[in-house]
Amino acid sequence: MYTAQGKINQTALIEQYMPMVRRHALSLQVRLPASVELDDLIQAGMLGLLDALGRYDDSHGASFSTYANQRIRGAMIDELRSRDWMPRSVRRSARALDQAVRRLEQQLGRAPDEREIAREMGISSDEYHRLLTDSNNGFLLAYDESETENGVASVAETSTPSPLASLLDADNRANVMAAIDALPEREKLLLGLYYQEELNLKEIGAVLGVSESRVCQLHSQAVARLRSRLNP
Repeated sequence: MYTAQGKINQTALIEQYMPMVRRHALSLQVRLPASVELDDLIQAGMLGLLDALGRYDDSHGASFSTYANQRIRGAMIDELRSRDWMPRSVRRSARALDQAVRRLEQQLGRAPDEREIAREMGISSDEYHRLLTDSNNGFLLAYDESETENGVASVAETSTPSPLASLLDADNRANVMAAIDALPEREKLLLGLYYQEELNLKEIGAVLGVSESRVCQLHSQAVARLRSRLNP
């Protein structure tokens, strides 16, 4: 969108891309602790959009939409990193959760329920639910800003892909689909609603009849099950 003088109409572009900012914020929210507010992610994304407006150069060949998409996501990830939102203790807890699920699946020959996992870890149900909320952080992919060959900034994944990201790898597709198929029905439905139907947390909670925080816990538990199967 350009003005009569041939310059980019920033106000019009900001209004056009605000829904994109919100979509990115919602896609990250399910992987974050409740202490991270959706509005904070949106604010960071808006700064990324403004940065894209100031930096965009169409001579590099990338469309503004592609460029803005990368800048918005990157700005949100930078904001999360600046908060040091993933303590080592939470990483240890996430690994312990994966290991407990793996042991129980081997022992029981089926997906363990929440009480069985909590008992295996030696913690109460309330402590287990808090652990799910905290460890949900660990399923957010780490991204870095990098430069493409033509100089246009892009967001590049630098950490080990999550089990769901592995769906993009044709070699792992069969294993991932089998792991998802083995999930309890409610967790399987949750993943389908979020990753295929692209519903937000509130909408998924309405379908499942649970709160948004409970959706986050179930998502964390589902991904822990996938990790235990895909990363033995």
